[in-house]
Amino acid sequence: MRFTKMHGLGNDYLYIFGEVPSNVTELAVKLSDRHFGVGSDGLIYICRSEIADYKMRIFNADGSEAKMCGNGIRCVGKYLYDKGYVDRTRLTIETLSGIKTLTLHTSGGKARAVTVDMGAVTWGDDMIVDVDGRKVVCKPVSVGNPHAVVFVNNAERAPLTSLGPQLERNKAFPGGVNVEFTQAVDESTLRTRVWERGSGVTLACGTGACACAAAAVHEGFCGFNVPISVELDGGTLTVQIAKDRTATMTGPAEFVYEGEIAL
Repeated sequence: MRFTKMHGLGNDYLYIFGEVPSNVTELAVKLSDRHFGVGSDGLIYICRSEIADYKMRIFNADGSEAKMCGNGIRCVGKYLYDKGYVDRTRLTIETLSGIKTLTLHTSGGKARAVTVDMGAVTWGDDMIVDVDGRKVVCKPVSVGNPHAVVFVNNAERAPLTSLGPQLERNKAFPGGVNVEFTQAVDESTLRTRVWERGSGVTLACGTGACACAAAAVHEGFCGFNVPISVELDGGTLTVQIAKDRTATMTGPAEFVYEGEIAL
């Protein structure tokens, strides 16, 4: 099997062009292992689509399928453009959370950054979640996939590896949830650390950045129609939340290497 390893701010996946095999769960677990496999946050398959230019399917490092990945979809856009599958800088990608529109920012014949129309973001009232007797306040946000945003005073000291997995698997979120610990630095800057459902600690999460920006707007920390810099462990994404609650996200997409593995 041939693959291309790419990343968006360190959120790395193995990209395969073709249909998803029946043993994809086993493959995702095996190949994502950073000691005994190739090493990644999961696998992303780029497939033909009947309703968009192409389709992406995302499988986390634990084999579970994700509906959407903001960093991953930017890399899909770069993959398709750089390899000549498309010659346009605007394209549509089918995902399990709907069709997303990409605008590619190119230089020297390569896509360097991508803006994604992420669609509508929805959020609800704060939830008070019981974690072993501790009450944790979360803002539930959906960006086509579920997020729990926890505002903290200092993101660097957030209990990422302890509270993150406890919230991910908490009964308050029956299907599991992505967890973001977010600090509102100023009216246009957020500092965020991510515990990703099915993958654990990740250096960046595109949908998570959108969720945090939406939650910050709802709380009054940031405003509508203002570019918000979401500073993640792997780098910074720019997110803007419109008054109709739609989100756009801009960030880089990077090629790492290509390889072939015997299955």
